[in-house]
Amino acid sequence: MDLGIQGRTALVCGASAGLGKAIARALVVERVNVTLVARTQATLEAARAELSELGAGTVAIVAADVTTEEGREAALQACANPDILVNNAAGPPVGHFRKLTRDDWIKALDGNMLSAIDLINATLDHMIEQRFGRILNITSHMVKAPSAPLSLSNGARAGLTGYVGGIAREFAEHNVTINNLLPGQFDTDRLRSNHTRFAEMRGMDLAAAQDSFRKQVPVKRFGRPEEMGAFAAFLCSTHAGFMTGQNLMLDGGQYPGLF
Repeated sequence: MDLGIQGRTALVCGASAGLGKAIARALVVERVNVTLVARTQATLEAARAELSELGAGTVAIVAADVTTEEGREAALQACANPDILVNNAAGPPVGHFRKLTRDDWIKALDGNMLSAIDLINATLDHMIEQRFGRILNITSHMVKAPSAPLSLSNGARAGLTGYVGGIAREFAEHNVTINNLLPGQFDTDRLRSNHTRFAEMRGMDLAAAQDSFRKQVPVKRFGRPEEMGAFAAFLCSTHAGFMTGQNLMLDGGQYPGLF
């Protein structure tokens, strides 16, 4: 299927590894010109080299922390008027909810809610003017199925979800869509880090903990990042203009609810 986005520009945050890089790869394959944003220069350069070998869309990089105002400014200087924006940032640390401080909460909100809102607001006008825009926010299946050890992530990402739900329909008539992707357990460094913390908290061996988590997924495996990339690329396509303000789960069937 031709996704109809060849030659478009995309700003992809958290794009040097994991789900962010998988989404960037899928867009590059569609000949989208992508700017990768992440905090670490070395991993960005490695990602650029890997994606440039695809011989499709161009790949630029900017080392910046988008959870800070300075980082967002740097990202927007590198890609001032993206047609596609992918908000993605590492989740807050796992921890006992009773031990969380106000500073912990402020950092989580800055990282997983307010930074995305700021980038959305900064890029909307261009999208409206050209009558095309696709904004994806990578949140978490924990928005619908919260877990106590992930309280910081639950709260911050749910706040972003509420914000998007309130504004998405305001821009739909301009062919600008805003959707949230709610990944389940994907085989990434972030997942392995979380499993390590869970194992430590429960006094379990890491391999045993991972096996336990794997069994909770009906397909009996963790997701592959390229599966998320393909799904995200479709949502950025010309074919997805009738879908906005949605929370779309990709979790191997783990969430048991109807809504």
